[in-house]
Amino acid sequence: MNTWEDVNAYRAITGKGKKKIVFAGLWTEVCIVGPVLSALAEGYEVYFIADACGGVSKEAHDMAVQRMIQAGAQPMTSLQYLLELQRDWARGATYDAVNDIAKHHGGGYGLGIKYAKEMFNAQEGKK
Repeated sequence: MNTWEDVNAYRAITGKGKKKIVFAGLWTEVCIVGPVLSALAEGYEVYFIADACGGVSKEAHDMAVQRMIQAGAQPMTSLQYLLELQRDWARGATYDAVNDIAKHHGGGYGLGIKYAKEMFNAQEGKK
């Protein structure tokens, strides 16, 4: 239930030498809370993708999210994380892949990308 307690997973994660970590998983209250609290206890700067996991109920998910926030973890959404990684549409190397993900999974934002492309032939990252 707590990936942080699996020796191989722990070594793979901590062996990178990074101090920021992002979590997502199947069940918020099972797969995410344990490793998030463990990573925080070891001094990691911890983020979790709140919409990339869910609980056995809405209440279970919400309480798990609150618990992680109370402990110091920072919640994010999957789209927010994707766009923070992209940083700027002028980054052409990842432009198409990020746009494809956003169009298919980005809800209203994805629709906006499709609209801009159809109406204005938007292609900021293209030369």
